[in-house]
Amino acid sequence: MTDPTTPDPTPSVFVTDRPEAEDVALISAALDGFNVRETGIDDRRPLAVLVRDPQTGRVVGGLTGRTSLGLLFVDLFHLPPALRGSGVGSEILRQAEEEGRRRGCRAAVLYTISFQAPGFYRRHGWQVFGEIPCDPRGQAGCS
Repeated sequence: MTDPTTPDPTPSVFVTDRPEAEDVALISAALDGFNVRETGIDDRRPLAVLVRDPQTGRVVGGLTGRTSLGLLFVDLFHLPPALRGSGVGSEILRQAEEEGRRRGCRAAVLYTISFQAPGFYRRHGWQVFGEIPCDPRGQAGCS
């Protein structure tokens, strides 16, 4: 029989769409620590290539990601419509790839959706290694 005064040792598991920043940081640090212990390589670093509006100085777009274990991970990449097709996106990608190489990366990984910009990445030498159907119907997530 269970003693009602003893706390339940089973951890609670729950879903949220608003994780606390410190919870996300804890999970990230724990995974990074595991990776370092397993590989002996402590090289995880954030990476951002930002675009600032010349009048306001505010960031209007860019790329965010990280480098780790010889890989450049592109997490987010966005430009406002007015800057698309101007060469700014190509420059952002070039600078991210160059910084990745400086940090020792031999490959890069990202995912995009077929209505976003897979052709942009292919034009810059990136290759699709997988596709997964997603919504809206007929679209695919590409990695």
